[in-house]
Amino acid sequence: MGLHNKTISKMNRQRWLALGLIGTALVLGSIAAAANTAANPSTKSAVSVAQPADPSKVIGNDACVKCHAPEQAVWSKTPHAKTFDELHRRPEAKQIASKLGIESIKHSGRCVNCHYTQQSVNTVTSNMSAGVHAIAGVSCESCHGPARDWLETHHNYGGPDVTRLTESPEHRKQRVEAAIALGMRNPNNVYLVAQSCYRCHTTADEELVNVGGHSAGSLTFDFVSWSQGTIHHNFVESDGKVNIPSSPERLQLMFVAGVLAEVESTMRAVAKATTKDNYGVTVAQRAARSGARLKSVASKVNDPRLDKAVKIFETVSIKLNNEAQLNKGADMIAKIGVDFAENPPASGLEQIERFVPTKDKWK
Repeated sequence: MGLHNKTISKMNRQRWLALGLIGTALVLGSIAAAANTAANPSTKSAVSVAQPADPSKVIGNDACVKCHAPEQAVWSKTPHAKTFDELHRRPEAKQIASKLGIESIKHSGRCVNCHYTQQSVNTVTSNMSAGVHAIAGVSCESCHGPARDWLETHHNYGGPDVTRLTESPEHRKQRVEAAIALGMRNPNNVYLVAQSCYRCHTTADEELVNVGGHSAGSLTFDFVSWSQGTIHHNFVESDGKVNIPSSPERLQLMFVAGVLAEVESTMRAVAKATTKDNYGVTVAQRAARSGARLKSVASKVNDPRLDKAVKIFETVSIKLNNEAQLNKGADMIAKIGVDFAENPPASGLEQIERFVPTKDKWK
């Protein structure tokens, strides 16, 4: 394992250097594009379905540690990170794999899509065998998107002598928008991160559940309580010195974003249901529950976007073999979610404060 990690680290450093040589032109172009889109709000935010990190675009955690060492230190102690060394050894995981005829948990798409980060390896830059390899558990790029296309933009603060702390607000806004447009799931838009969470905490795989015996997702998952405890890592504003707690206002926004993201993800899960079995029944019940929560939130927060989301959910039939309609509805919910997180209402979110999970409920 030590030799394996050293090889991966060497490969990532080489890729980091290569990216640095070509990054300047890409950064200038992408930030200029963001400036143009700022004049057109309808195209400012990329709305897409959360997907597993593309191995060909994964560059590895080494590229993140340079600027985010404190965040990485927190993450390394979480179950997300430890899954790389532990999951394939667990009896329940082996049992699920056996039922599905999976020979390698670290190489099966069913398992790696949520539990591992894969990277494409080129023998020209590595002495590992060519192909796709699992290099980490749930990592930075699992949640924030594969970084090859957006990394240089993400850490360009506007000049060689400009730092994260001295960057102008205008440049930061353009930089964040440009990185998001290039595929980053930046926590500046909390809905994008919520989508990443719910992609895996809602198991949209009928055979995996019905045949393999896997759970149909984390049925008690809540975006606020599961993100603000052991995995919380907000060091940016203190320049790496303090893990700053989220403000009440941000937690309120995260709560609504989580409700919307759960509606989206459960609709996509029901879209995969073809038989009235454990999977279909469980995801349909969860979808109904998430829709009811959304309706409750909309009744308290006076925002027409939430009312529209409720109407979309109530219009779509939560039933078997209804993939096209459910996915279309989920796409519409996602668009609302991204816009709501990017442009939260000036008032009204305080009405849900008593429903936001308190610190004693954080995982």
